[in-house]
Amino acid sequence: MNARTPQEADFVTHDGEKLFYRYWPHAPASGGPCRGAVVLLHRGHEHSGRVAHLVDELEMPDFAFFAWDARGHGRSPGQRGYSPGAAASVRDVQAFVEHIRDRHGIAIEDMAIVGQSVGAVLAAIWAHDYAPPVRCLVLASPAFHIKLYVPLAIPALRLMYKLRGLFFVNSYVKPKFLTHDLERVASYAADPLITRPIAVNMLLDLHATARRIVADAAAITVPTQLLVSGADWVVYREPQDHFYDTLGSARKERIVLPGFFHDTLGERDRALALQPLRAFVRREFDAPAPRVSLVDADQRGFFHDEYAALKKPPANPLLRLYWALTRGAMKTVGALSDGVALGLRLGFDSGSTLDYVYRNEASGRLGIGRLFDRAYLDSPGWQGIRQRKIHAEELIAAATARLRMAGTPVRIVDIAAGHGRYVLDAIAAAASISGAASSAATPESILLRDYSPPNVEAGRRLIAQRNLEAIARFEPGDAFDETSLAAIEPRPTLAIVSGLYELFGDNALIERSLSGLAQAVPPGGYLVYTGQPWHPQLEFIARVLNNHRGETAWIMRRRSQAEMDELVARAGFKKLEQRIDAQGIFTVSLAQRVDAA
Repeated sequence: MNARTPQEADFVTHDGEKLFYRYWPHAPASGGPCRGAVVLLHRGHEHSGRVAHLVDELEMPDFAFFAWDARGHGRSPGQRGYSPGAAASVRDVQAFVEHIRDRHGIAIEDMAIVGQSVGAVLAAIWAHDYAPPVRCLVLASPAFHIKLYVPLAIPALRLMYKLRGLFFVNSYVKPKFLTHDLERVASYAADPLITRPIAVNMLLDLHATARRIVADAAAITVPTQLLVSGADWVVYREPQDHFYDTLGSARKERIVLPGFFHDTLGERDRALALQPLRAFVRREFDAPAPRVSLVDADQRGFFHDEYAALKKPPANPLLRLYWALTRGAMKTVGALSDGVALGLRLGFDSGSTLDYVYRNEASGRLGIGRLFDRAYLDSPGWQGIRQRKIHAEELIAAATARLRMAGTPVRIVDIAAGHGRYVLDAIAAAASISGAASSAATPESILLRDYSPPNVEAGRRLIAQRNLEAIARFEPGDAFDETSLAAIEPRPTLAIVSGLYELFGDNALIERSLSGLAQAVPPGGYLVYTGQPWHPQLEFIARVLNNHRGETAWIMRRRSQAEMDELVARAGFKKLEQRIDAQGIFTVSLAQRVDAA
């Protein structure tokens, strides 16, 4: 077979950086059409040139191949080995596949993702957090847990990072421990583009995020092949096995390669890995595995079982005592914090609590209460909520810009607005971007709804404070009343559901709500919706905090991003964009109403 010649290009990622990539067009002898794309994500410290050999060795001429240089690597810009964090690098992956779709005309549904080591971890995080509809994943020796060989290395690095700030850690791995292929050992040692340092923030973030993904692999439903190197000096095998065992994919395959070092796809005997890799990818294009439906995830499966367990008291009496003492402390000493006192009175998921969290101004009693309140407001969940507000504002602005470009009036409805602060802030931000003085930047109408009378009254006051009575109104409304939602007038061109569906585990409720919105929003209109695929304090919330419905236990059923997106798609909306916070807790997505015909 003749070697395929790459083209070189770059793409602009989410924060404006231009990242380098190589592209090999499909080259079938018959001159037939391109069947799809294989996207290659290289190992840590490396670059696209180190995986270029796979294009010919995989013998798939009817597929286009793409390989990037991750930021801070190879010919991509940035400080060597640095990324703002795992979430930023994963969003780079999203930007890359969107670029391939838009620039090269290959649908994301027709892409296979092949990642190695750190590249495999990024691919797994992306599949979990963004739920992309890719054809399949191949993960070769994913670096879920790197062998640092120094006792307590991660805690020590975390402490040093806190004390010193950003610094870099050089790779200890010698090329001879990566592969038995002497030619690749020599080329690695001589390659000037190898990036030996990694920023400590990225090292720590990858470690923490990988733990989250391994524990929650049930949320990944994409067909997945795992290639495990049997003599890996660099990463531990146990997390790879746990990841595989928990995977929610209908079709999954694990190939263990005895004697292989870490560079699985660059080993001397790599044909033993490439043959099953090729077969797996081709099978997913020839006879795709049926997509896993999660519509009944509230009735059975991983997330149902997790929810059911949270509804029961802990079996261990010491744990029951611990949670009882924690609840007592929250209601006494914790209540010196004004935020905690508000949550105890109205519910920690109430609109009033969210408005307090958005304001982010610590206050409390007896001096120490303010310190407690600061710690409360800085908890991971509330940090994520404030980032969710920022992401919601971004996507509301994006939706209004799309409507204006199409010459469509901007008519907004939020069906569970709380006090409505984030919606009005988003409209103000969008107007400032478009030009605050321009009447074209002002929505034709804003309808805010909420079931809670105190929220309705607070929202009306906020509208009056901002002198928006001419275009905005706040009405009581049930976000799960399909008939009421379908009858909204004027018909909204942008519907917003933020922070609501996460509070209700019953999918029938969500489907009724989405059906009502699908009837209200005309084709071409938009939906901004939120999700909560993960939370680090899920058990604490269930055992200690009360909710707005008067229940002493605020128990949430997590809904994976794949499940949330499927419910939205079933209602007649097509997902276009997504944001997620760095901790992976809250997502905000933008979808467009499509014509059922």
